[in-house]
Amino acid sequence: MSMEYETVIGLEVHCQLKTNTKVWCSCDADYDNKHPNTSACPVCTGQPGALPKLNEKVLDYAIKAALALGCEINEESQFDRKNYFYPDSPKNYQITQYFKPYAENGTLKITTNSGKEAVVGIERIQIEEDTAKSIHTTSETLLNYNRASVPLIEIISKPEIKNAEEAYAYLNTLKDRLKYTKVSDVSMELGSLRCDANVSVRKKGEKELGTRTETKNLNSFKAVMRAIEYETNRQIEVIENGGRVVQETRLWDEENAVTKPMRSKEEAMDYRYFPEPDLLPLELSDEFIAEARTKIPELPIEKRIRYLNEYKLSEDDARILTTDRELSEYFDELNSLTWDPKKSCSYITTILLALMNESENTKKISDLKFELKQLARVIELVNSDELSSTNSKQVVEELFMNWWDADIIVDENNLRQ
Repeated sequence: MSMEYETVIGLEVHCQLKTNTKVWCSCDADYDNKHPNTSACPVCTGQPGALPKLNEKVLDYAIKAALALGCEINEESQFDRKNYFYPDSPKNYQITQYFKPYAENGTLKITTNSGKEAVVGIERIQIEEDTAKSIHTTSETLLNYNRASVPLIEIISKPEIKNAEEAYAYLNTLKDRLKYTKVSDVSMELGSLRCDANVSVRKKGEKELGTRTETKNLNSFKAVMRAIEYETNRQIEVIENGGRVVQETRLWDEENAVTKPMRSKEEAMDYRYFPEPDLLPLELSDEFIAEARTKIPELPIEKRIRYLNEYKLSEDDARILTTDRELSEYFDELNSLTWDPKKSCSYITTILLALMNESENTKKISDLKFELKQLARVIELVNSDELSSTNSKQVVEELFMNWWDADIIVDENNLRQ
């Protein structure tokens, strides 16, 4: 990238909410585990006379997500119709929030892999519905309407991200926070998290934004980074050669590591937005919003600071324990039994996670078969000098494999000191 230019990036992240039913109807939202086109009804396929009704759980999850991302919740918001014609849109419009979203003005503090800190603003978050799923074959396109009207939130950042490294840090921080709220699987592999990257370049010192392109089909955080880097260099080359960057939607070609033109970029007027006539405006009381705030769990950064200050854990250990909410809760519960944070941390990070990494069937904390109190008992035996630290690893391995009682394992193997 030329030193004369700077990149301006905005990310649009679509996150599927993990509700049991869809956003406007009672159809099962677990669309991947159903036979194609069996989890669909007149409401989610837009049949004449069928009226939508907002799923209350969608609202609950959407507010949790927005609060976890530091957003302001608007007391009044509304739903709108975004009109476009495409085979995966059975209504020929999408119900979304354009004029008055339910959440705005969030901030996300990020730290890049190189240690640089930055703050990225979140412009708005809106509730909307997903489209049907298109499956492209060599000769035809198949449509599975099971995904139609699965609930989404769209998180739109401000154009404040400066490079691919910051974009990667932003997405990871966003994913960690959403994962802690348990409102979504936040998995790009499963399709429950999708990202589009808006990229433009301008000469350093200029205030006006350059012409932006939107890149779609990004199926991993690394793909987002590579697409941003490619698109930045492509736009600079176009300008340097006397050309003009065209505002358009582009597709990321993973195999060739390039972006390709898809269509000209639509403007808001192209979608002919107007208020959704079948849904009333959304009105939230101060009491409702205040109660929602009480349901937000301790978030990763807050938990990390607590582990550093209260338990004197190392930066690395605090980071490992807070990468996953389930793991951090397991540590908190173990520590409440042992009152020994450093040993509790050590047995989890150096023994248990290593065993899980090597196992084919036990990959998550929830997959563990032995009781937590048995691991606490191992630490208690070590602290009372009834079991050596060296032999304790063998006991934990036995617990992991055979789900036994710690004391029985110690005695049967003649390990008690």
